[in-house]
Amino acid sequence: MTSKTPLSTLNINNRFVRELPADPVTDNNRRQVLSSCFSYVSPTAVKAPQLVSYSIEMAQQLGLSSYDCDSDLFTQVFAGNSLLEGMQPYAQCYGGHQFGNWAGQLGDGRAINLGEVTNSQGEHFTLQLKGAGETPYSRTADGLAVLRSSVREFLCSEAMFHLGIPTTRALSLITTGELVGRDMFYDGHPKKEPGAIVCRVAPSFLRFGSYEIFTARGDIATLKKLVDFTIRTDFSHLGEPSIDVYLKWFSEVCERTANMIVHWMRVGFVHGVMNTDNLSILGLTIDYGPYGWLEGYDPDWTPNTTDASDRRYRFGHQPQIAQWNLFQLANAIYPLIEQAEPLRDILNDYVSLYDKKWQIMRTDKLGLKEYLDTDKDLHHELHEILQLVETDMTIFYRQLANVDTQNIEQTDEQLMSTIMDAYYDPEQITEQIKDRVCTWLRQYQQRVQQDGTSNEMRRNKMNTVNPKYVLRNYMAQLAIDKAEQGNFDMVNELLELLRHPYDEQIDKEEFAVKRPDWARHRAGCSMLSCSS
Repeated sequence: MTSKTPLSTLNINNRFVRELPADPVTDNNRRQVLSSCFSYVSPTAVKAPQLVSYSIEMAQQLGLSSYDCDSDLFTQVFAGNSLLEGMQPYAQCYGGHQFGNWAGQLGDGRAINLGEVTNSQGEHFTLQLKGAGETPYSRTADGLAVLRSSVREFLCSEAMFHLGIPTTRALSLITTGELVGRDMFYDGHPKKEPGAIVCRVAPSFLRFGSYEIFTARGDIATLKKLVDFTIRTDFSHLGEPSIDVYLKWFSEVCERTANMIVHWMRVGFVHGVMNTDNLSILGLTIDYGPYGWLEGYDPDWTPNTTDASDRRYRFGHQPQIAQWNLFQLANAIYPLIEQAEPLRDILNDYVSLYDKKWQIMRTDKLGLKEYLDTDKDLHHELHEILQLVETDMTIFYRQLANVDTQNIEQTDEQLMSTIMDAYYDPEQITEQIKDRVCTWLRQYQQRVQQDGTSNEMRRNKMNTVNPKYVLRNYMAQLAIDKAEQGNFDMVNELLELLRHPYDEQIDKEEFAVKRPDWARHRAGCSMLSCSS
């Protein structure tokens, strides 16, 4: 036994509510919130919270031990039933462009920030409960979350972190012991589902729409307060706020965003709902809703049923959408700068910046030493042949690392045999397709030989950037199916698997195979709605 008080190591430091203007109305009712960055609001108590899982790494970064996380107090706090001394719960006010159209005030409709903490290394984090009840920004919704969406967010947040992708994190997943009504496909057939709450963690949950809302309302005074706060807290290396620093800040936001998108493209991640209220000012992946992972390589694929017709947020369009969103952010901060040309120059620089990062990423995926101008055709042809027949992106790159690039005497059959597991229907590979693929493979062999890289060295390099395991939607759905029956074993099994996505994990080979046919069109395994 220990006399230590659970969670006593959390150093609560609420700079957001201390330094920014608060909503003067404290009643928790839906309304337009003016000249305020947030509204004070308390989580809704739940009947029977049960801890499903927690992230060991995130807990350790916050300074929490297994004793802390296994305590009843941990479950009560991160289910929203209890507050630690110093916590001042609030919901943020923000707006956003949704599917290209200005949507006005949005805000934290089902997210409540418990407070902000500083760890022993001086790192600052905001603790946010998703699904903790109504806020002034809930509009017509109930502010709650169901288990299926919470499992997906919890697992994917941590999976992305271990893949090396900038992301918000997840500390805990807790069921509420209550049922929540949801119409998953908006087709008039709602049903009751188990409720759950995820504790999300990030240095800041500010997003592009946090700044847009004040410019849209002509509230430049509050806009300046928020921008200055952002720079002083999360971009202090740029110096004290000024017009010059505002431009440097915007440039860094562009670079962070480009870096995040390149990582998404590297692993085949599709966010699915890249509205400006879902783009983090820190360049972190935020708001895991109808996301998905490319299985059959298709640049036009989107996982979002709401986006099925226009495909605005399809995989191959993500870099351009990011720039469009950055343009909206530029418009939002323009009143503080009142110079269009430097903002325009920074936006134009985004294209070349992204291209450079993309070239480095593509070079690493193929295990090459550097990007040469002559590599453009090699990459373009690979992009084309991956679409000739349904090809699993993750498996293809992982197996490409095993191609013998030193033996140029191999037959076409020997060359193809290494990557055959990546094809969903090998019978669709005609002689013409096989010839084209093998021609590319021989060009690739020659390019690697030009580098003078051994098979082992190249394979090791490729296997550090091309994961063997990603959170395929069908895997998450299997865990959800069991969790809804009260069995959380697979949630924790996948959490452990995804902590080491680049390792072989021989005993987990069943998670490194193509999507099964039964999952091709099943709800939750292919496309998802925004309520997923």
